[in-house]
Amino acid sequence: MTESSMAPGLDEQTFRELTEPYRAELRTHCYRMLGSMYDAEDALQETLLAAWRGMAEFQRRSSMRTWLYRIATNRCLNVRRSALRRPVAPLPFDAPEPTRHGEVSWLQPCPDALLDPQQVLTARASVELAFIALLQQLPPRQAAVLVLRDVLEFSAAEVADLLGLTPVAVKAALQRARERLSRHGGGRPEPKPGSPAERGLSERFARAFEAADVGAVVELLTDDAWLTMPPWPHEYHGRAAIGEFLRGIPAFRDRAEIRLQSVRANAHPAFGCYSRRADGSFRATGLLVTTYGPDGISALAHFPPAENFPRFGLPLALPPSGATIS
Repeated sequence: MTESSMAPGLDEQTFRELTEPYRAELRTHCYRMLGSMYDAEDALQETLLAAWRGMAEFQRRSSMRTWLYRIATNRCLNVRRSALRRPVAPLPFDAPEPTRHGEVSWLQPCPDALLDPQQVLTARASVELAFIALLQQLPPRQAAVLVLRDVLEFSAAEVADLLGLTPVAVKAALQRARERLSRHGGGRPEPKPGSPAERGLSERFARAFEAADVGAVVELLTDDAWLTMPPWPHEYHGRAAIGEFLRGIPAFRDRAEIRLQSVRANAHPAFGCYSRRADGSFRATGLLVTTYGPDGISALAHFPPAENFPRFGLPLALPPSGATIS
């Protein structure tokens, strides 16, 4: 920030002290609204810059938190209304016909370390990939109202003020968003994060995947499991469809040696996937995020490595010695 943009009477250190307590939750809010970590980080920085420049006009008519959410939400709405999403390259291998084609190609996973830790504990479902993807399919204003009212628990009057809407418009938008959410389903019990049940299922999945054992992987899935792979639109539903897809991916088809590195994304276990090359090293092939239901793995989401591994602190290659599950 330059001296010319500084708010009168407020130094940069003081500004940071005022806004730092809200940084994680604002990043999480922007990520929910936009579905992309690239876009969320940009929106967060724009929010803080706008707050810095507007501090002279901030008259404590609302709390600092509410004021920051006003800026962040409107920044995100502007992005959603005007953004031209990134083009999608062709799938790098032949895949079977998908069950359906997804609508949200820009979805990205978020490391747990970058999410608001309190919301991960108390509102886990609101940071899961399925919920983030659903928000991207809602009209922007409906998505904002749903998040502000049902996730962040702002009052209807506060949301109306934040978005420049009437209370009647807020109520109508919330009702339509809730109806869409109810049709989506979800809400099934899951193993608690870090619980023995979650760790056990995660370890079994890792062993089966590293062994390229399609049957063992499929056995861990629920009957209605989904496999998605943003930015590609291919989506596969059910054990049979997912099994057919796995048999066709190069690492499984060619019986290449596979290594996984454990991380966490969107409050769930995730894995950096690597396959062995001719020189003995292992190249990154994708980030796999799992979602667990009461009876097994209910969703697998695969993301390309180049744009996601650095954010998770994962290397794009492993040495010939390989790596074990951490």
